Amino acid sequence: MGVEKRRSTLSVLFYIKRQKLLKNGEAPICMRITVDKRKAEIMIKRSVPVTLWNQSKECSKGKDRNSTELNHYINAVRAKVLQIHCGLETEGGMVTADAIRDRYYGRDKVQRTLLEVYAEHNEKCRALIGKEYTESTVAKFDTSVNRLREFICSNYHKDDLFLNELDGQFIHGFEYWLKTSIGCKNNSALKHLKNLKKVIRIAQANGWIKKDPFCGIHFKVEEVNVEFLSKEELETLMDKEFGVKRLEQVRDVFAFCCLTGMAFADVYQLSKEHLIRDNNGCLWIRKARQKTKQMCNIPVISPAKRLIDKYSSNTECMAKNVLFPVPSNQKMNAYLKEIADICGIKKRLTTHVARHTAATVVFLANEVSMENVAKILGHSNIRMTQHYAKVLDSSIMRDMGNVERSFSKM
Repeated sequence: MGVEKRRSTLSVLFYIKRQKLLKNGEAPICMRITVDKRKAEIMIKRSVPVTLWNQSKECSKGKDRNSTELNHYINAVRAKVLQIHCGLETEGGMVTADAIRDRYYGRDKVQRTLLEVYAEHNEKCRALIGKEYTESTVAKFDTSVNRLREFICSNYHKDDLFLNELDGQFIHGFEYWLKTSIGCKNNSALKHLKNLKKVIRIAQANGWIKKDPFCGIHFKVEEVNVEFLSKEELETLMDKEFGVKRLEQVRDVFAFCCLTGMAFADVYQLSKEHLIRDNNGCLWIRKARQKTKQMCNIPVISPAKRLIDKYSSNTECMAKNVLFPVPSNQKMNAYLKEIADICGIKKRLTTHVARHTAATVVFLANEVSMENVAKILGHSNIRMTQHYAKVLDSSIMRDMGNVERSFSKM
């Protein structure tokens, strides 16, 4: 069951402005609308002699015809405001003092709110899971909208904001809040801002917002050096005997990713249908990456083939029609921490470290060309591959061999 939306609190107060008397000597009557402690004022275009105004009853205490008609009018205005408030709640939109005032004056327009548009975006993405999006991607969108909701509540003391209330100050404020209150690192904060920018573009395309709050704002992604295993560390990990079955299985999955460059999401789905043999009898993995849909063409070297054979008769794999018994990414990373401790590896092991290890130590360090590494990893362009191309001491020494030979006789 969904959480019932909290009803807004409304109060309507009529009072006179004693300090701004009209030319006829009477005081103008003003109506103050308060919704959830936020106020808006409306001049009801009526006035009353100061001596006839009863503030406690919010009406004229006169007995003449003008006073009677004025009091009827005040009651009618109050009833209209209550009706507008009820209508806004029934429509399910944002109920604010400003919204009531705008509708009272007849100038209200259909205004969309940020979280409303964001929620619609997420629901559409959720309907496309398996077609254009993965469950993990949609989960990240949900996390972003929840962060945004927390920020609006914390900094603006509102449940939501109209799109036309957003500006550069809001964007900078959200970034600062993510980094200070939530503790996001720069790149993590930028992911939430990137998701928000996508929703803003949708709002602009539909004409729901005129000015882009991101206009003139530029964010810089910090370069992150993800660790990878050395050849010696990889060999230590692969040769280690584990007395715990779950650790052995996680080690095998991790090692297979190190030997093939496969990402967690892809090895999780890997099945026999993704294995093919070429005309020379060599075994290949041919699978479209879940993240980018780019096709991976991965030669299966002998140690990777031995890992596939090891689980060929595994009951869990056969039941799920997969090649490896892969747990969730969260469990994988937790178990990899145990494995690193057992193997004496000081680096923080995660599933993505395997992909970096494959690109650097297994492929590039053994003179596989950048273009071929891009094809193995399923990258759409070589610039993405260069992210993995860490400079290794061994490759520097190899490339400096000619320099050594050229200058050795000097």
